[in-house]
Amino acid sequence: MLCQALLRANTVNPPGNETLAAEILRGYLARSGVEAELYARVPERANLVARIKGGDGPSLAFLCHTDTVLADPEEWDRDPWSGDLVDGEVWGRGALDMKDQVAAAAVAFASLAREGFEPAGDLLFVAVADEEVGEDPAYGLVWLVDAYPDAARCDFAINEGGGERLVLGGRPVYLCATAEKMTAPFKLRVHGRSGHASMPGIADNALVNAARYVEALGTLQPPRELIPEARAFFEAVLGGVPALEDALVRAGELDPMLPPLLEPLLSCTLSPTMIDASHQRNVIPALCEVDVDCRLLPGATRGDVEPLIRAALGDGDYELEFLPATGGTRSALDTPLWTALEKFVGELEPGARLAPMACVGFTDSHYLREAYGAVAYGFFPMRAMDVLETSKLIHSANERVAVDDLELGVDFLRSVARSLLGP
Repeated sequence: MLCQALLRANTVNPPGNETLAAEILRGYLARSGVEAELYARVPERANLVARIKGGDGPSLAFLCHTDTVLADPEEWDRDPWSGDLVDGEVWGRGALDMKDQVAAAAVAFASLAREGFEPAGDLLFVAVADEEVGEDPAYGLVWLVDAYPDAARCDFAINEGGGERLVLGGRPVYLCATAEKMTAPFKLRVHGRSGHASMPGIADNALVNAARYVEALGTLQPPRELIPEARAFFEAVLGGVPALEDALVRAGELDPMLPPLLEPLLSCTLSPTMIDASHQRNVIPALCEVDVDCRLLPGATRGDVEPLIRAALGDGDYELEFLPATGGTRSALDTPLWTALEKFVGELEPGARLAPMACVGFTDSHYLREAYGAVAYGFFPMRAMDVLETSKLIHSANERVAVDDLELGVDFLRSVARSLLGP
């Protein structure tokens, strides 16, 4: 099984070594008569692009990444790189994020090629490196669209970030990520005066001073708003848009798990996550740095949130340093790709609905939207495993995927390619 082979290739990032997966994919595609190109900033971190040439119609990319986060074997019941098949589930780091979708996309792509599929526009399979880190120097899609701008150029793309199946009010609903929040981190630097820890009265402890600022950020409740994705979600599951002050209550009446899922889509979030002060126990620090994970709603800017942050912190001897921001893009909903997804969901389960969501994390869809103006959605349907179970396994121990969901993913990708690019 292709998914097992990919899981057995250790592509933990860092260091990545994604060429291991790229070569597996290139060999698999070659057996179906498909040539694939490797693009690499350094030899061991290759991106793969394969193409079924089409006419002058719209192009579609199956986008995915081959790197994974780390895994501690001591926390797992099985070797994280075993690819073991147990009770209809394949185990391994990346089984859900996202070597399952990599394998399904490759299988769907290769099967269409073998069948002689003639798309109206190009069909691409793009498996990139370095999504999990992607910082300067970058090796994945952000590098690829800059160094080889035509390699991944597309009008539409299917990526990760959605496909979860919920039952709300007795009706199946599949989530589709059509937007993502902007990652806009910042550092809070709090100043004081150093001194010997045995005589705290002669110093001004920056770490102690930082406590009230950390608490202020941790308890801050930014104003809420109903962004287009939230409105469309409520339309899909409630049949209408509730008043903003009632939105979470109405969601909770449908399912208790919905409010914590939806709350980050109604406002920006600020989470202090790291702190650095004295590096010696007997020295009172003159400087304390706090790293804050800040996520803005799609379309928002740091200029929108900075006054809110400063008002919450109030006066004091501190400074803010805003770090490079990424993401925050969205794709429209009234597109042929959305229609193709709705068609698939309706045929999969009569009466099921497709509901948009804004991804609270970051995906490579941002780079396609930014570079090409592409319509990029995150969708990979899953029915065999419960959504709460899978959410706990992503980036965690004992990650695994159901074979039935791999097969469903292949069916979905073949369907959307034929719906969007077929004659």
